[in-house]
Amino acid sequence: MNWRSILINPVLDKEFRLRMRTPRSAISLLTYVLVMGLLAMGIIYVLTSGGMGGSGRFDPTISRLIFYALSFAQLVMIAFMTPALTAGVISGEREKQTLSMLLTTQQSSATIILSKLLSSLSFMTLLIVATIPVYCIVFLYGGVSPKQLVVVFLFYLFIMLLLGSIGIFFSTLFKRTIIAVIVTYGVGLVIFLGTGLIYLFAMAMTQMNYNSSVNTPEFSWIGYILGLNPGGALISIFEPSFSKTAFMSRGGNMGTSAPIELWLEFIIVYSIVIVLMLWLAIRYIRPVRRRSKDSDMMEESYSGEGTGNGEKMEPQQ
Repeated sequence: MNWRSILINPVLDKEFRLRMRTPRSAISLLTYVLVMGLLAMGIIYVLTSGGMGGSGRFDPTISRLIFYALSFAQLVMIAFMTPALTAGVISGEREKQTLSMLLTTQQSSATIILSKLLSSLSFMTLLIVATIPVYCIVFLYGGVSPKQLVVVFLFYLFIMLLLGSIGIFFSTLFKRTIIAVIVTYGVGLVIFLGTGLIYLFAMAMTQMNYNSSVNTPEFSWIGYILGLNPGGALISIFEPSFSKTAFMSRGGNMGTSAPIELWLEFIIVYSIVIVLMLWLAIRYIRPVRRRSKDSDMMEESYSGEGTGNGEKMEPQQ
């Protein structure tokens, strides 16, 4: 039994070859690792330099700060690169006039969409895995456990899947790649920046209302808004008490637990978004089906008009 032919379909095999075996991929990988390495060295210099307010030594506290800074920098890089890799996979085939040939193969719509998504995210996953040696600098001085690193990398994979599913949906919906990329970046901006701004505005308004009221609830609903933000979810992974801080209103008790962990809310909500985006992409990749249904309805209406009384003509026995 050939397991390679079972696990890798022709579409996925073609995408892997085109995406991984080009000089552009090697240059992108090298550039990404260099940027992350230089960023890590810059953070180490700033935090350990006595002239910049640092302690002049490297301790576990600084190690954790470096880990947090690298994690957020990696999150920003994922937000910028993932839409560019996924928002043109279907519209690009349409622009090259190869989508019709792809749809005439024996591959189903779900196979085409998932293969395109997996091949795009595989390159982004390679970039993330290649930065593991940069994170090893943190482990030399302690302060961060390997479990935290694994959890953060799994969170990265979920973010890539979220942005990738949104990008491939808009790539299926729009005929032009540039439009799909712009809309995908717009939605990503709302997820990353819009939810944070809405949380800050809602928190300010809520605190004003609490100051003027006598009965203040222990927890506020605004924490659910921050649970939709990737940055808030990532901080809740680093510091579990951050979820209570996000929900707690003025005068709350830190001894009580939060209604829900921010990272858990993030995964639940956006898992539904991922499934919805992929389902819509699979549904809309073949517009021929909708046209065939419309033509069948038109034929039925024409056959009904031919009888003169609005009824279909029955064949004679």
